[in-house]
Amino acid sequence: MEAGRTLRVAVIRGDGIGPEVVAAALPAICDAAAHDGVAVVCEELDWGGERLLRTGAAMPPDALDLVRAHDAILFGAIGHPQIDPAESVWSLVLPLRKGLELYANLRPVVGWDGLWSPAREGVEVDFLVVRENTEGEYSGIGGRAHAGTPLEVATEVAVHSRPAIERIARCAFLHARERGQLLTLATKSNVNRHGYGLWDEVVFELGAREFPDVALEKNYVDALATRMVARPESLGVVLAGNLFGDILSDLGAPFAGGLGMVPSANVAPGLDVPGFFEPVHGSAPDIAGKGVANPLATVLSGAMLLRENGCPAGAGALETAVAAAIRDGAVTADLGGRATTAEAGEAVRAALPAAVTP
Repeated sequence: MEAGRTLRVAVIRGDGIGPEVVAAALPAICDAAAHDGVAVVCEELDWGGERLLRTGAAMPPDALDLVRAHDAILFGAIGHPQIDPAESVWSLVLPLRKGLELYANLRPVVGWDGLWSPAREGVEVDFLVVRENTEGEYSGIGGRAHAGTPLEVATEVAVHSRPAIERIARCAFLHARERGQLLTLATKSNVNRHGYGLWDEVVFELGAREFPDVALEKNYVDALATRMVARPESLGVVLAGNLFGDILSDLGAPFAGGLGMVPSANVAPGLDVPGFFEPVHGSAPDIAGKGVANPLATVLSGAMLLRENGCPAGAGALETAVAAAIRDGAVTADLGGRATTAEAGEAVRAALPAAVTP
């Protein structure tokens, strides 16, 4: 992004710990953008569970138009204790992902120095889950018949289309090429022969045609889950459908230090729409308001936001500052520290000047 420009960010703090982690992370994110000569201009949108309870809708009818006026969306968390979890997700997060056609969900898993994990002792972990974000098992197609009777039946239809598979596969190949890593396709074509059979065909055809320089393999998802636990260092870029990608990225969280350390980006390479950046963790209502939530996944989501919007220096500064905060022990209790949510965010912000190479 050109120096002197502004970066327009729609801020949706959401539910539970969402407002706390966003409040702790946002100052560091804004300061980091200045390293690229960019000023962040935020617009607060009070969307989420409280609005749903108050008005009957988590966001207004013109929500898509409102967010399209921005360069990016920073989101806290979804999930209110008085609202069914499925209603929460389908009232805000999924409509935004689908409405903006944010087909690529990027979830990096990095083993940070200074965060001990028995799951990765003695090995380096740095892999990226690239998840198809608009189809699959989360297509929203299905229903129930004979409700309330002994013959009740429920269907949940998984949809897999060649165009959607090809565009997410191309995204994954490009990341694997850039990172110089192996691309692993998570599949289940030995059982789901139609949907995941199509995945296998499209991905391997695309690889042979456009990415012969990228090493490609496929793993059945159950075997891949075992491999992730046993040999996480063997993974580079993992390409997965909607459900598999959701599960595998959460399974990888312990290697990073827990869900409080895993960021994500929902983006649409090639489309002129704002990306949606959020920590992978949920709203954690049991600790909301206590000042103990880990804001680092939100900070790292901010780094992804900056990098996606042409602020590489700011993104790198944030990541280096997170590493410094971990090294100094300025982290929350889930990582073995004593810092509050606000203190952990401030520690990252304070480390930013030292994170920038003159």
